[in-house]
Amino acid sequence: MKHTPAPYGPGPALRRISSPSLRDWATSAVCGGLVLAICLWSGSWARAALFGSLVLGVICAQLAAGAIRRLMPRHAGWAFCWAGLALALLASACVATLAYGQAAQLQRMAALTSAQMFSSALVFNALMLGIPLLMANREARALQLSELQRAAVQAELKSLQAQVEPHFLYNTLANTRYLARHAPERAVEMLDHLIAYLRTALPDMRTSSSTLARECELAGHYLALMEIRFGARLSTRIDCPQGLGELQVPPMMLMSLVENALQHGVEPKPGTVCVSVAAAMRGDGRLGIVVRDDGAGLQQSQGATLLGSGVGLRNVRERLQALYGGQATFELRRAADGATEAELLLPMEARA
Repeated sequence: MKHTPAPYGPGPALRRISSPSLRDWATSAVCGGLVLAICLWSGSWARAALFGSLVLGVICAQLAAGAIRRLMPRHAGWAFCWAGLALALLASACVATLAYGQAAQLQRMAALTSAQMFSSALVFNALMLGIPLLMANREARALQLSELQRAAVQAELKSLQAQVEPHFLYNTLANTRYLARHAPERAVEMLDHLIAYLRTALPDMRTSSSTLARECELAGHYLALMEIRFGARLSTRIDCPQGLGELQVPPMMLMSLVENALQHGVEPKPGTVCVSVAAAMRGDGRLGIVVRDDGAGLQQSQGATLLGSGVGLRNVRERLQALYGGQATFELRRAADGATEAELLLPMEARA
């Protein structure tokens, strides 16, 4: 199997500094040519020789960095990368010093000493290659930390699901047992919805992405089960436009908001409650998903809780941050008519 280096490893960072894009090469060539032209036009052969030697040293350092990347062991770390770059800088400084010395002899001009030229080339090469590599190292650390945070959030999601699912299954099976004695037709209907719910939910627990249509289907089976449980007290509505069904969304996030609406909106209120799910594209290119209920309302303590313990709300926000890097938002609010609305705004172009 072909080994693919981690995006936050030293290999991709060395590739960035050793293999500039064609645009970078063209820009560097134009700028270097202008500097040499100015030096030659002004008759400053010493400056032209100095600049040309420094540029030659940078090119040699880039070639050496490319060789180090190709020779790098599969599991080499950043220490190997920095050590290799240090050797490349020393070798390229020697090349630049020798080239400058030859140019000084040919032009018979007053020149820097070998020590001065070597130090200048070493510092110049370190600035040209060391700083980009340092920035790439920091970006790699940040990316690795983001990956670890995402893995931790996913692990917390699975832990949350492990807590919620047995309780949900217990209540559903208990209701099915009751209906089997008093309303067999309703018991069969409940079992059909439970089977459909599990068939949709179980794959989502093992994947990192889902679609809007799939998540709305899952929410529909769940709400159908709750309608049987609550009877006439609960009415539901799901609006998932057909053209948006294939959009990628995080799995089980919509379910967290639907379960929250049931727990905090339907259960505490004795009267009839309507729970609705609506999705639409916003003008800024983000997908908006709103879960709304006209139940008990947003209590003072509920602003800090979701699924009754605060774990769910924190999980939703952390997953959004890990997946979209601040481009997605979540808001739990009281609507003008007193209903409770939980809204997700998800960017559809790319994830973090």
